[in-house]
Amino acid sequence: MIRLASGLLSLPRALASMAALAALLSAPLSAQGKAQGKALPVFTDGMAQKVDAFSQPRDWIREQLWVETEFDSDGDKKPDRVHVNVVRQEQTETEGLKVPVIYETSPYYAGVGGNAKEYFWNPKHELGAKPPERTPLPDIRHDPNREVITRNPTLQRQWLPRGFAVVYSESPGTGRSQGCPTVGGKNEALAPKAVIDWLNGRAKGYSKPRGGKQVKADWCTGKVGMTGTSYNGTLPIAAATTGVEGLDAIIPIAPNTSYYHYYRSNGLVRHPGGYMGEDLDVLYDFINSGSPKRRDYCNKVIRDELMAMNMDRMTGDYSEFWAGRDYLNQLEKFKTPTLMAHAFNDWNVMPEHSVRVYAALKQKGVPCMAYFHQGGHGGPPPFDMQNRWFTRYLYGVENDVESGPRAWIVREGERKPTAYDDYPNPAASPVSLYLTAGGNQAGGLVGERVEGQEPETAIDDVKFPGRVLASAEQSPNRLLYLTEPLQAPVHLSGTAKIKVRLTSDKPAVNLSVWLVSLPWERGRVYKNIITRGWADPQNRSSLTAGEPLVPGKFVDVSFDLQPDDHVVPVGQSIGLMIFASDRDFTLWPEAGTKLTVDISGASLDLPVVGGSAAWAKAFAK
Repeated sequence: MIRLASGLLSLPRALASMAALAALLSAPLSAQGKAQGKALPVFTDGMAQKVDAFSQPRDWIREQLWVETEFDSDGDKKPDRVHVNVVRQEQTETEGLKVPVIYETSPYYAGVGGNAKEYFWNPKHELGAKPPERTPLPDIRHDPNREVITRNPTLQRQWLPRGFAVVYSESPGTGRSQGCPTVGGKNEALAPKAVIDWLNGRAKGYSKPRGGKQVKADWCTGKVGMTGTSYNGTLPIAAATTGVEGLDAIIPIAPNTSYYHYYRSNGLVRHPGGYMGEDLDVLYDFINSGSPKRRDYCNKVIRDELMAMNMDRMTGDYSEFWAGRDYLNQLEKFKTPTLMAHAFNDWNVMPEHSVRVYAALKQKGVPCMAYFHQGGHGGPPPFDMQNRWFTRYLYGVENDVESGPRAWIVREGERKPTAYDDYPNPAASPVSLYLTAGGNQAGGLVGERVEGQEPETAIDDVKFPGRVLASAEQSPNRLLYLTEPLQAPVHLSGTAKIKVRLTSDKPAVNLSVWLVSLPWERGRVYKNIITRGWADPQNRSSLTAGEPLVPGKFVDVSFDLQPDDHVVPVGQSIGLMIFASDRDFTLWPEAGTKLTVDISGASLDLPVVGGSAAWAKAFAK
């Protein structure tokens, strides 16, 4: 849609852009991508191909500029400007070529703080107690003369030869971008929006961080695709929530779509895998690489006031503060075609981050597709898949990418993805399972509820990692319930749900649940851990307010485990492990709390492809 009154896109610019694109797609091309003596992109099998004339890095034009935003987040009463680098084909200068953009923005480009544990929160304290004080990370060295935002050439090697320019920008308060880091605040969405507005002629760019000559992007068609991994994958989603015109495709890889879900779980203070003791303020310190002139202001206003007053490491409750850092709540204007990418064994940014937004985008009717693999954090879709996505939406090439399979999943032990109609697998349906006695050794996980069983108890002791508890033949520190060994593979696809009736001898207790494949194969964690989940029983009725447990009084706690797509092989048993503190994720209270489960009142719903019939077949002898 062309808008005039808002200034989003002037009519002459829009018509020129449309005419240029139509001419490009209709012009006869040589094998080298030339028409009438000019170099042009080439498309084969619905993908942009390398063009010799675009492929020499020495010929590329490199620019540095600052784009003016619509916010002032560092309190200096001037609009913040973000630092931008552009790399484009020389033909955009010499032949009037107009190209779309692949854009990555990040808070990491200018360096990050260290991961020394003495600067993280100490997890060793009782639940609900005031945590020990944390020492901020040392200041990150700032280079006021740094011109090149990133020296990683990957995006340039991939996209410049295929007829796309590449743009980078530094997040607010990092590197030479002005403003404050906010870790999920509004300025993290508005900063890339400003860059996209500049690429469309709606925002101003300058040759200097203050003053300077105006720089225009008259070489750009106005069509922009964003990508990146982890935090860099979060920011394309943030930008898309603004509804900015010109953001026409994104490929977020392992994005964090909610900082509450990153640092909390169903009311429980829960750390991302590998970063015990990290929280929102630690991440703030980790990326705070901006100008030292504004750091005191940013530290005071953002970290020491806003975050300190609202993070709440004592209860883990959901609040307006966390809701404002949850992109699922901000999808009203979201219309950008999205190729989500995530790993089912990503215990840093867990798979729910992509799955929850993917489901919401489908419901909104936004064109979207999902790529999943069985590895850990990160991992982009195959390049051809990315190429088809960006070619379709940035160059308008009809390659049917939007009408093919919606989900692509790399199966266990494979390298190439398998196509599925969607995720979760449409053929999956819930199978309800129940517990039988013997959890300190191995109770049963069966298809019918057994009434009147005695409650079973696990004694909290955080010194035992979950993998040790799961592989132990017996332990007083966990409850384990197993199916019979499988006679046929079982394909799980979707989100498992658990209901636990429990009590504790203290008002608060961690609740951790693992779904495992046994016997345990040492060194094969990704095979053995199917999925996991955590919850605070105090938040059984509400995420926004907890209710202490009364010793001896049983309560029902229901929650989702992390989504998954996993084929459990023949010979393995599926195991449900219930325990208290998870050494790799939760707080570390003193050992000894008793977690007691009424096993007759517990159940597990597994999303089985083929439903009850497939489940029965897996145990037929």
